[in-house]
Amino acid sequence: MFYCFFKNVVLIPLLRWVFRPKVEGIEHLPERGAAIIAGNHLSFSDHFLMPVMVKRRIRFLGKQEYFTGRGLKGRLIAAFFRGIGAIPVDRSGKEAAQAALDTALSVLGEGQLLGIYPEGTRSHDGRLYKGKVGVAAMALRSGAPVIPCAMIGTFEAQPTGRLLPRVVPITIRFGKPLDFSRYAGMEEHREILRAVTDEIMYAIWKLSEQEYVDTYASQAKAALRAVDDWRPAASAPAVLPDHGSAHAGRSTAA
Repeated sequence: MFYCFFKNVVLIPLLRWVFRPKVEGIEHLPERGAAIIAGNHLSFSDHFLMPVMVKRRIRFLGKQEYFTGRGLKGRLIAAFFRGIGAIPVDRSGKEAAQAALDTALSVLGEGQLLGIYPEGTRSHDGRLYKGKVGVAAMALRSGAPVIPCAMIGTFEAQPTGRLLPRVVPITIRFGKPLDFSRYAGMEEHREILRAVTDEIMYAIWKLSEQEYVDTYASQAKAALRAVDDWRPAASAPAVLPDHGSAHAGRSTAA
């Protein structure tokens, strides 16, 4: 009840009035039955712009931290994710991946739409990164088709770190369903999971026309943080030797 009210009375009129998003390929979404919507992830705005433009309810797997925040901001975020039908998943520990897979299969087993971002995290620079194989495992074990989706313009509207989105043109583009029934029963083969995931990411890339990077977004972010952590030491002022010399000594960062 809350989901229907929140979506139809609050979000849809507000977002359509503010962003006027353009939706393409909506005919590729099934009117009934299970399907996986796999999209790129550029912005926090993706969480609400795509689901509210689809008539059917889309269940997203959300990290548990979204539902346990403290203070007014934390409560608002938790209420928002519950309002859009997100499902909290504990991503910590060695059993987290299996828990997420079991939850996803439960949603698909009920004939619902499951939304997933194969990159695993938001792109920090607007590029498309390598997909994780969880989406392939979900597709092969459930037998559900995968519908690629591209969010276009949401990075410019609300990149990581920006609190309030800018009003810029937004396009939500759905592609033709991908059928992986030819791989039925082969979900234990890592090579098959990788091939299926790459096919899904290729379809998303064709729709989004982003620059593709063949590495995981989480690794790219970690490398960027490492560079940022190194910069203060690299740019530190030179340290003079403690013997009263007027000549500058070597920098400790050299």
